[in-house]
Amino acid sequence: MIKQIEAGVLNVAYTENGPIDGIPVMLLHGFPYDVHAYDEVTPLLVSAGCRVFTPYLRGYGATRFLSPDTPRSGQQAVLAQDLLTFMDALGIEKAVLAGYDWGGRAACIVSALWPERVIGLVTGGGYNLQDIPSSIKPQLPQNEHRYWYQYYFHSDRGEAGLMQNRGELCRLLWTLWSPNWQFDQATYQQTAAAFDNPDFVPVVIHSYRHRFGLVAGDPTVEHIEQLLTKQPIITVPTVTLEGGGDGVSAIGGAEQHGRYFSGPYQRQVIPLIGHNIPQEAPHDFAAAIFSVLQS
Repeated sequence: MIKQIEAGVLNVAYTENGPIDGIPVMLLHGFPYDVHAYDEVTPLLVSAGCRVFTPYLRGYGATRFLSPDTPRSGQQAVLAQDLLTFMDALGIEKAVLAGYDWGGRAACIVSALWPERVIGLVTGGGYNLQDIPSSIKPQLPQNEHRYWYQYYFHSDRGEAGLMQNRGELCRLLWTLWSPNWQFDQATYQQTAAAFDNPDFVPVVIHSYRHRFGLVAGDPTVEHIEQLLTKQPIITVPTVTLEGGGDGVSAIGGAEQHGRYFSGPYQRQVIPLIGHNIPQEAPHDFAAAIFSVLQS
C-alpha cells in the first residue's frame, strides 16, 4: 500500500513494510525504474526483522512537488537532500541505505557527507558521485556510445522524444542495459506507470544536462554540489554490487572505486546480471544488506 508524507519540497509516495522497531532500511530506485525493483528484496529483509522504506524519487509515481515554483531539478545534490528530508520526516535518525543508479547516487552522497545518519551502504555500480568539473573529459569510445541516451537528452529533440515516446524509450533502455534479463511486458508496464508523473520529463532532462555542466542547478543545494566536487571518501561499511552483464555502466571504471571507501568494504560482481540489480538478483542484493548489517 502506498503512503504519502511531506518531506522538504516534496510530498513523497512510498511503501513501508516490517516491524516498527526493526532496523530501518531505505531502498532507492534509479532511472528508468521505480519501487517495484524491490518487490522481491523487501520480503527477504522483512523476514529478518528489518523495517523497509521504498520511496518514489522526485518525478516518479505519486511523488509530487509541493510548489510550482520549485525547480524541477534532477541533479545529484537534490536527490541526496530528498533522502535526508524523507528520513527526517519519518523520524529515522539512522538507516541502512541501499540503491542503484540515481538511488545509489543519493545513498552514496548521504553516506559520504552525513555518515552519522548511515548504518551501512549498498550501492549498485560502486562510487556513484558525479565528478561534474571533469565531465568535459572524453571517455573511451566504447563507453561514449553507451551514453547515447544522455547526449540525446541534451537536445530539444531528445526532450521531445522522451515526452512523446517515454514508454518505448525506457523499455529500450531496459533491454539494452539488462540484455540477459527476460522480463515480460506486465513487469515493465507495472513500473512504466510511474513515468506518467507530470514532472518525470523535466526532472530527467535536468539530471542529464546538469551532470555535464550544461544547465544551472538548484541554488538551494549549491553548497552540497561544492562539497561533491572534492569527491569525498565514504567511511561507512559498504558493499558495492556490479552486474557482470550491465550494458550501460562504464567499462574499466568500477574496479578502481575502492580508493573512495575507507571503512569496511566489499566489491561483488554478479555474473550475467544487468543494470537493474535488485530486480534481477534480489537474493544477492538482500545478502549485501545483511553483510553491511553484520559489519
